Amino acid sequence: MTTEAPSAVLDNAWGHIPQTRESTAGIGSFTQTRVERIISLVAGFGSLVLGTQAFVAALGPHDEIPGWHTPLMVAVFVPLTAMILACMIGWAVHLTAGIFAFVYVAALAVWPIATAGTIPSSTAEPWIWYLVNIATLAAVLAFPLPLQIVWTVLAPLLFGLVRLIQGGFARDFWFSVALDVSFALILGGVILTLGWLFRSVAANVDETRARAVASYAQAAAADAAEQERIAVAALMHDSVLAALIAAERAETPRERTLAAGMAREALTRLANTEQDAGEGPDEPVGAAAVADAIEAAARELGVDLTIARSVGPGAPTIPGRVARALTLSATQAVANALQHAEGKGLAVSVAASYGELSIEVRDTGPGFDLGEVPDDRLGIRASIFARVAAIGGTADIDSGERGTKVRLVWRGGAP
Repeated sequence: MTTEAPSAVLDNAWGHIPQTRESTAGIGSFTQTRVERIISLVAGFGSLVLGTQAFVAALGPHDEIPGWHTPLMVAVFVPLTAMILACMIGWAVHLTAGIFAFVYVAALAVWPIATAGTIPSSTAEPWIWYLVNIATLAAVLAFPLPLQIVWTVLAPLLFGLVRLIQGGFARDFWFSVALDVSFALILGGVILTLGWLFRSVAANVDETRARAVASYAQAAAADAAEQERIAVAALMHDSVLAALIAAERAETPRERTLAAGMAREALTRLANTEQDAGEGPDEPVGAAAVADAIEAAARELGVDLTIARSVGPGAPTIPGRVARALTLSATQAVANALQHAEGKGLAVSVAASYGELSIEVRDTGPGFDLGEVPDDRLGIRASIFARVAAIGGTADIDSGERGTKVRLVWRGGAP
């Protein structure tokens, strides 16, 4: 019986959190996901209000020369509309916001060309002015913090520059442009700060929650290990010790045979503590059937394994209970190779000849020291050694820096 995997314990812990569409987006991002959704909704409504104001202003008198007004409106308001819709439905927000942020800067860059030769008013802002802080908001939605800061400063300063160019750097424009730029910088700074603040708080909340869940997982794993030790102790007391007492008191050949049977049954039960599986039918099978069963078990573990088979003369027929024990032991060896060696160089071979069946499971992982495996970890001691011993076979593990080899051998008529 092996302790519950850490990932399984974490999944169980997160299962105690109420499940919503936001909470299932990813473990550890519960609050961040919800905050991002709230930010996108607020940004959508704010952009809708300011965008409507800019659109109404664009329908009135404008500064662009003929042939520029309509293309500029289409180029700016189409991405803006897409961003607003994306914010409302919560889909492709980063993409549409990033597109609008770049399009708006490009529109500002061509503004002096689009208004060349016109006489602007220093007191009336053009329609593109109303979208300056929407560009800042789009950057907050789409870009990492350094680019958000760049856009927060770039958009207002670029607007001020193109307005001065449009007005020919006349003295009347300097004061009004300074007011507009300073207002846009202040409002953009507020937007940037609020976005950073809410996201930082959400990240801290998620980090705290993740630590709490990890603490719960450790406690659950410790409790599972304790329950496991209790169950194994009860099994040892009820089965193994009873078999030892019977063996000690056995005097006649029949009593010795019965004691050996009790010991074999105790070892089988100990080996099967992690799998509630009986021995099954005892109908004899061939070596090929054992190889097929190991391949099927490997597929259940998620690996497509092709076993090398060698069946020579005198290959024994294998009792069903023996075949099942060998299959389970080999499957445990495969599972160990997948878990601890990441399946590197995993190969399995089945050979049968002259009354002997041998199974080898090899990998090229980092290997391990069998003596350092904790006593309460029964994946090797029970699932391999005890299980094979219960059918009268032998198991040998050779592990080093070049990999691990598990060899299981059963000789016909041994059990």
